[in-house]
Amino acid sequence: MRWSKEKAWEWYNSRPWMRGCNYMSADCANRVDQWQSFGFEERFATTETELALMQETGFNTVRLILEYVVWEKEHDSFMERFDRYISLCDKYGISCMIVLANDCMPPKTELWKLPDVGEQHYDWGYHGGRKHSQHSAMHSGPAPHFYLDEPETKEKYYEMVREIVSKYKNDERICIWDVYNEAGNSRRRNLSLPILKELFALVREIAPIQPLTAGIFSFSPNVESINEFILENSDIITYHCYKDYNSHVKIIKKLKAYGRPIVNTEWLGRCFGNDVFSLFPLFYLEGIGCINWGFVAGKYQTYEPYEGTWTKYYSGDLQDVDFTKWFHDLYRPNHRPYDPKEIEVIREFCTLADEDFTAKMKK
Repeated sequence: MRWSKEKAWEWYNSRPWMRGCNYMSADCANRVDQWQSFGFEERFATTETELALMQETGFNTVRLILEYVVWEKEHDSFMERFDRYISLCDKYGISCMIVLANDCMPPKTELWKLPDVGEQHYDWGYHGGRKHSQHSAMHSGPAPHFYLDEPETKEKYYEMVREIVSKYKNDERICIWDVYNEAGNSRRRNLSLPILKELFALVREIAPIQPLTAGIFSFSPNVESINEFILENSDIITYHCYKDYNSHVKIIKKLKAYGRPIVNTEWLGRCFGNDVFSLFPLFYLEGIGCINWGFVAGKYQTYEPYEGTWTKYYSGDLQDVDFTKWFHDLYRPNHRPYDPKEIEVIREFCTLADEDFTAKMKK
C-alpha cells in the first residue's frame, strides 16, 4: 500500500537534509564497469577515495543505477560486490538510493548492440563516453529496451528486482527505491507504462521499509499518463530538471500541491543556466533533497554537453547554450574542484542544514 502523506513526512523529517550525487567512480566507462568483476578492485579503491571526498564535501546520499547484464552473467559475485559497495558508502555516512529500471536507451541503429561484461569501449569527447548513445539525438522512434520489451528477459529482469529488493527491504543503508528512471524517455512514451505499473506492484508487494518513487523528467503531454501514475503511486515525489532557476521554482510550486516530500534526483546542467550558486540554496531553503549528476570527471565524461546539444546548436534549433562551461560533475580528475566557489556554497548550506537538523532533534 502507498504510504500516507503523514508517514512520508515522518520518514523524511527523521533524516538530515538529503544531498548528494548520481555516482560512479571516475575510472568507470559505464555502469557495466561500475558493477562487473573485470577491474573491480581497482575501481573500488577509486570509489573509496571519492567517497571520502564526498563526505568532506558535505554529501550524504548517492543514487546508483543497477546494470542487469552484470547480475545475469555474474550473479553471485555481483551480489557480493553490491553489498560491499553499499557498505563502503555507509562507512562514509552516505546512504544509497537504488534505481531498479531505466528508460534512457540508445536508438536502435546499425551500431546498436547489447551491453556485455568485459573491457568497456568508450569514446573521448562525448557525454556518457559514447558517440552513439541515448544523448545523440538520433532517436527516430521508440528506443528498444534491452531487456524489458521481451517477455523472457523481462521476467528475468523482474527476478533481479525481486531478489535485490527482498534482500535489502529492511536495510537502513538503502534510503529509497527509485523504481524506474525516466519512464517514457527515449521516445518510448506510453510503451513503458505497463512495465512501470508492474514494477511498482512487484516492489510494493515486497513491502520494504524504504519509500518508493519514480522521477518526473518531463511535463510533456507525451508522458502525461506516466506522470499521472507516478504522482498517484510514489511515496515521495522526485523530479529531474536541467533548466534554469525560474523553471525549478515553477516545477516546485506544481509538485508541492501533492503534499509530499520532494527530492530532485537529477540536476546541474551549467550549459543551460542550471548551476550550483542559484539552485543549491533554493533546494536548502525549500527543504527539497537534491542529487546532482556526476562527481569526479572521468571516462564517462558527463562534463561534456549531450551530443544532441551540439547537433541542435549547429542546426539552429537550440542557441541558448554556454559551451564554455562543464555540463555536470563537481571535481576535476585530480580532485581539485571545477570551481572552488561552488564547493564553498555546497559546504555552507550543508552545514546550515545539519545545524537545523540537530536543533530540531533536540526539541
